[in-house]
Amino acid sequence: MLPPGPRFPVPVQTLGWITRPGPFMERCRDRYGDAFTLRLQNEDTWVMLSDPAAVKQVFTGDPKLLHAGEAAGILRPILGPNSVLLLDERAHMTQRKLLLPPFHGERMKAYGELMTGVAEAEIASWPAGEVIATRPAMQRITLEIVMRAIFGVSDGGGLERMRDALRAMLDWTTDPSRLVFLVAAGPKHMGRLPAFRRVMGALVELLAEEVARRRTVPDLAERDDVLSMLLQARHEDDGSPMTDPELRDELLTLLAAGHETTATALSWALERLARHPVAWARLREDDEAYVDAVIKETLRLRPVIPAVLRRLKAPMEIGGFDLPAGVSAVPCIYLLHRRPDLYPDPLAFRPERFLERPAGTYTWIPFGGGVRRCLGASFAQFEMATVLRVLARRCERLEPDTLVPERTARRSISLVPAREGRVLVA
Repeated sequence: MLPPGPRFPVPVQTLGWITRPGPFMERCRDRYGDAFTLRLQNEDTWVMLSDPAAVKQVFTGDPKLLHAGEAAGILRPILGPNSVLLLDERAHMTQRKLLLPPFHGERMKAYGELMTGVAEAEIASWPAGEVIATRPAMQRITLEIVMRAIFGVSDGGGLERMRDALRAMLDWTTDPSRLVFLVAAGPKHMGRLPAFRRVMGALVELLAEEVARRRTVPDLAERDDVLSMLLQARHEDDGSPMTDPELRDELLTLLAAGHETTATALSWALERLARHPVAWARLREDDEAYVDAVIKETLRLRPVIPAVLRRLKAPMEIGGFDLPAGVSAVPCIYLLHRRPDLYPDPLAFRPERFLERPAGTYTWIPFGGGVRRCLGASFAQFEMATVLRVLARRCERLEPDTLVPERTARRSISLVPAREGRVLVA
């Protein structure tokens, strides 16, 4: 039996989920409890979950019965069928193992100098004492970092064209003015739209050219950029290299997911810090533990992605409900992070809570969990910490431009500051 949920028509529920996701989810939770059913346009039935025990059931359940890739079909036109985000079971684990090494351990830390240099250059261009729209500014930083990390720093012209093509594609697909239409049309129809095919085709063509060019580079083994490492990677089962379609889709995944989400998280961090001068002053003391706590509290209170999905391949009991095959179990990051029993005074921005108590595996989930936890989570947190430290060194004052905190708005699947995270920097 499915848990109760709103009885509004599907278009009305979809509109609430798209236009006011936070208030919509909170109203549903207040009325129906920690588990409720949603029915949205072009989606299977969703069962939203915000109890830690139910979330743990989903994240520790058998991945053969809980398909995350299949549930993420809305991303298929953008990322392609070979994306690690759209694969399940063995195919997912095989691809994940190929992608994981560049974003962990010493390889990841080697990008620290690159991150610092890019952040320094961007912040130096800001006019002192003026209001900065931080989300576009953070996008410039994170895009430059991910481009250089993936492709290296040697080729200017080719990377500039690819940068422009990526920005054009993301701007088109995340434009709020067409979001309702895209959701209503569904991923299959979205992929057929001439305007989408044009912006997507331009980017895919440039990626194909770069992959072909890089295959001819004689000193590939001496390069440390991600593309060079992926070209040398081999599948465990048969020792085969990644195919061009695999490389294309994984590069699209790394480029799209590797900078948009981190840029949004950084803009939320600055929006929050600007309204909490004590936290900003303490951050400027460069205490590593406190910087980490600021990142965790930002991602708790303002998660970039509100929920993660698992499509059930067989009937399962989750959260006390017997759910049928075909529905999606949906751990709700947004609601879980605002539970007062887990986080006293949950709407307050208080980084100290993560100094007093470490983040829980099933109570702090901005990167998802289980075998599907975001493979770039460590890289993203390291990048956020690096950029925040540069900001703290270079900027003495960080103040809000208005007294009213920025509300949450939606861009595609992300929750962003409605006014682009505008703060006064000096």
